[in-house]
Amino acid sequence: MAAELVEAMNMVKSFRVSDLQTLLASMGRSKSGLKQDLVGRALRLVQTEYSPELLKNVRQLYESRFPKTSGWLAARRPEGISVAYSSLSSSPNTTSQGADYLNGISKPIPTPAPEVKLVPLPFYQTLETLLPPTELIAHNNEKLQDSQCIFELTPNQADQIRNASELRAGIRSIQVALRICYTDSIGVQEDQYPPNIAVKVNQSYCHVPGYYPSNKPGVEPRRPCRPINITPWLHLSNATNRVTVTWGNFGKRYSVAVYLVRVFTAADLFSQLKLCSVESAERCRERIQDKLRFDPESEIATTGLRVSLICPLVKMRLGVPCRVLTCAHLQCFDAVFFLQMNEKKPTWTCPVCDKPAPFELLTIDGLLSEILKETSEDIEEIEYLTDGSWRPIRDDKEKERERERSNTPEYPVVNICIPEANGHSPAHSSTGLTGKSGSGTSVNATGVTGGGGGAAAVAPAGGAVVDLTLDSSSEEEGGGAGGDSEDTEDSEDSPAPKRGRYNYDKDLVTAY
Repeated sequence: MAAELVEAMNMVKSFRVSDLQTLLASMGRSKSGLKQDLVGRALRLVQTEYSPELLKNVRQLYESRFPKTSGWLAARRPEGISVAYSSLSSSPNTTSQGADYLNGISKPIPTPAPEVKLVPLPFYQTLETLLPPTELIAHNNEKLQDSQCIFELTPNQADQIRNASELRAGIRSIQVALRICYTDSIGVQEDQYPPNIAVKVNQSYCHVPGYYPSNKPGVEPRRPCRPINITPWLHLSNATNRVTVTWGNFGKRYSVAVYLVRVFTAADLFSQLKLCSVESAERCRERIQDKLRFDPESEIATTGLRVSLICPLVKMRLGVPCRVLTCAHLQCFDAVFFLQMNEKKPTWTCPVCDKPAPFELLTIDGLLSEILKETSEDIEEIEYLTDGSWRPIRDDKEKERERERSNTPEYPVVNICIPEANGHSPAHSSTGLTGKSGSGTSVNATGVTGGGGGAAAVAPAGGAVVDLTLDSSSEEEGGGAGGDSEDTEDSEDSPAPKRGRYNYDKDLVTAY
């Protein structure tokens, strides 16, 4: 064992920087720093974590650089020590045939996945790579598999975690995140959990995001795949951290990676959006003019585009209008609500057209922001015109009210109790009586009240006094000579009043 250890250390001393980084990354160690730091880290790794798997990794890396090593190994090997291993293939993928003897169970060790790249996440900024994407290897035919990876934190990394601010109680802004994706070297990979996943960190199970129930009938609940925060269960020291991933082996290949990340909130992303991605009002007008420009090949000429001021997400008036640069529509959604919803359930889908809406393509509409400030709360829709201008659109009820106000003539209010208003005496009504009915009753039509048994007189517009207390006997005898004599003054200008069945003026009303 001692001879093999010395032999492995001599191999490590001859490694290049790339070989040292590969060795440290495969064992979950940091691969950053100068060559002398990498050599010292690799030598400490060989001394403290010496195992058959580590020895195979070292030999494999050495033989990939020096294919003819039998003479050199024999010269460096002490006499009397035989070689207890067979030659290994120079391919890096053969490290998966090694064994991990943790707890007496022989397991294949995970290997770095070839060129697997994970998609960048808006709410996570990668600070350092603690474990590059490493494939989960099945060690038997069982459907439920266990794969283990190890890494350690440097003192600087541990201090970053300790001194980080808290996003909320118990959640720090600097975290160690575990990410899992498909093993595919083509393009960037999104986070994807294998079936029956469970994650154990240093013998303690950590929380994995659960399933979201679906509101649509017949649709199964969906689990949002996002980075798993394993920080609370880590050793914030130079001790080795072991992560065991339990997963269902159903034919698909998965890779696991560990990163030191900075976590952002929706408010942080909104501040970045306001600072870096605001489209000016002039540029928005140019975009509108381009869309409404006349096309001679088109049979339909578009003279305007309607845009709602109501957010399609929350059905409320827009606060900060936002849209995606790659979308063809001008309709916006509220930036604050959109970021908050993706913080809880990341979908990054445009709520207007259901196309991808990544954070880096979001922009704030400067023209619509100005329109929202200029319009009142009751305006829910506007229309863009061909010259880039706009006009508000009111709802049907408001239009009907405006139409009624514009078409209704303004007539003066007529008081039926005042005869001067229409040139006639008021109709018989109890509201015009101020006394008791009978022979002593007086009618006040002009503000003058007759009392006692005398006659109540009304002065019409012409100035003549009309007696309202004439009885039938007086009409039969002379027809009311006093009243007729005064009415003759206006006979030349106005036609004679019509006589009814009882030989009195039609407009006159008796008070009894």
